[in-house]
Amino acid sequence: MSVLTALLDFLGRHSTRVFFVGVFLAVCVPGLAEFARPLLLPGLVIPLVIALIRLDWSAVWGYGRRFWLVAALLAWLMLAAPVLMALITAPFDIPDGVRAGLVLMAAASPMVSAPAFALIYGLDAALAVVISVTGTLLVPLSLPPLALGLLGLDVNVPMDVLMGRLGLLVVLPFLAAAVIRRYVPAAWIRAQSQRLDGVTVFVLLLFVLGMMAGVGELIWARPGYVAAVTAAAFAANLGLQAIGTLVWLAFGRKPALTVGFCTGNRNMGLVLVSLADRAPPEVLIFFALSQFPMYVLPALLIPLYRRFEAAGAQRSA
Repeated sequence: MSVLTALLDFLGRHSTRVFFVGVFLAVCVPGLAEFARPLLLPGLVIPLVIALIRLDWSAVWGYGRRFWLVAALLAWLMLAAPVLMALITAPFDIPDGVRAGLVLMAAASPMVSAPAFALIYGLDAALAVVISVTGTLLVPLSLPPLALGLLGLDVNVPMDVLMGRLGLLVVLPFLAAAVIRRYVPAAWIRAQSQRLDGVTVFVLLLFVLGMMAGVGELIWARPGYVAAVTAAAFAANLGLQAIGTLVWLAFGRKPALTVGFCTGNRNMGLVLVSLADRAPPEVLIFFALSQFPMYVLPALLIPLYRRFEAAGAQRSA
């Protein structure tokens, strides 16, 4: 076994710990974050392509036959959640850029690694696939008119430009995955499952490092502001997870936890790359600091998820 193969296997097995260390490494070693900054685009596209080539389409079609359920889930994730976030934040004295970041987070599609985390948590991976894939396909249509039109957020990017950028970033990975699935045997893809996990973890780690560029310096320059925004990011992530789980609890504990996880953990990288250099500085800061809950919480919440699900199974028995 080569060193590279062993490294990929290690990353695949210890993804939550790697992400936990990675976000703090970006703060402690600013040079790494600056190095990874130009890799945001491949760090966004490659994990999505890998997720798509490994996609179990039979599970997707299984949920596809439950059209109204999937439609309700997407309405909750892509429409109700950002409106709810806007309503919750309205009474508070929050800087406009941070408020925009919170609403954009709630309006973004679920993170592309949601199915992988669902497997780690023991949640409904098939449901996570349906939510993340369909949400990603819809976000070019839902996010710009909702965030820029209905909610009136000012992110310095015209609606048609943002829709075009999001559409391009979504369509290209789907086309690349279709080509790979056409020419690469499915058996080989299944055999490389853990190593593909390792590649995903490595690329996402580079993405997280790139997202955190400048955060180390900002902590020293404005520690109080960084602490407040980070606390808001944790509260938003956990709050959306809790609300999403409670709203869908009648659907069953495992599916509800899956929906909750996808409600709180969104693909802000897709929005950030689409905004490019036009995003307000406070939005960029929020997106960077929101990586802390996204990649720290998985290592902390696994016991809570498993205990909650086990309690539900015992009650059913």
